Amino acid sequence: MDKRLQYIAENLDTMTVGVDEPFKFHCDMCGKCCINREDILLNAKDIYNMSKELQMEPVDMFKKYCETYIGESSRIPIVRIKPRGSIKRCPLMKEHKCSVHKAKPTVCAMFPIGRCIKMDASNQNVEINTSDIRYIFTDPGCGDNSETHTVREWLGEFGIPLEDEFFLAWNRMISELGAIFHKGEKVLSEEGMMAAWNLTFVKIYLDYDMTKEFLPQFKENAEEVLAVMRTMPTKKDKKKGGK
Repeated sequence: MDKRLQYIAENLDTMTVGVDEPFKFHCDMCGKCCINREDILLNAKDIYNMSKELQMEPVDMFKKYCETYIGESSRIPIVRIKPRGSIKRCPLMKEHKCSVHKAKPTVCAMFPIGRCIKMDASNQNVEINTSDIRYIFTDPGCGDNSETHTVREWLGEFGIPLEDEFFLAWNRMISELGAIFHKGEKVLSEEGMMAAWNLTFVKIYLDYDMTKEFLPQFKENAEEVLAVMRTMPTKKDKKKGGK
C-alpha cells in the first residue's frame, strides 16, 4: 500500500472532519499535488469523465495514462494514474496545468479533502448509507491557510454532492466483490481468478458508450458483474479432489 494511504488508514479516526467543520486551505497552483504521487486512484466515473474530456475511448485513455493492479487488502482490480519519471509526475499535467481540469479525478478535485466509507469488516451485509461516509483532511504541505472552508462548501464548489449516489453504489459493489474474491481465492485456480478479475476490470471500468449517460450504464455493468461473481464457488468440490 502507498505510504500516504497506509498512514491515513492507520490514523483515520484522528483525521476525520465534519461536513460543516471549518478547515483552512488556499491553493496557490504550485503543482506539488501532481508530483511524487502514486496514489491517484480512479473509479469508473473518473475514467468515463476523463475519457470524454480527452475525446478518447475509455480503453485508449486507460492504456495511455493508467495501470491496474489487484488491491492488497480489497482483492479487487484497482486503477491508478501511472506516474512518470523520477519525480513521479502525473502524465496529465501539461505545461504545469491539468489537461483534464474540467473532468479531473475525484481525489484531485476534492484535495486536500478525502472521503471513505467506514465499515464493519466483520459484517459485509450492512447497508451502506450517506451517514457512513467519512471525510478526511490531511495537511497538504502546499498552498497556504488564507481561506477557510467547510467540506460542504468545498465539495459544492466542485459539483460533488454529499449524497453521492454513485459513490455509495460504487462502495456497495466493491464491498461485495471484495468479500467474494477473498473467498474465491481459497478455491479457484490462479487462471480462474484472473478470468474473474479481468471480467470485472473490463465491465466496471471500460465498457461504456460515451454517447450515453454514465450512471445507468454503471448500474447495469455492476449488476451484471455481481450476478456472475455471486455464482463463484466458495468451497472446493470434494469430487474433484478437494479436501
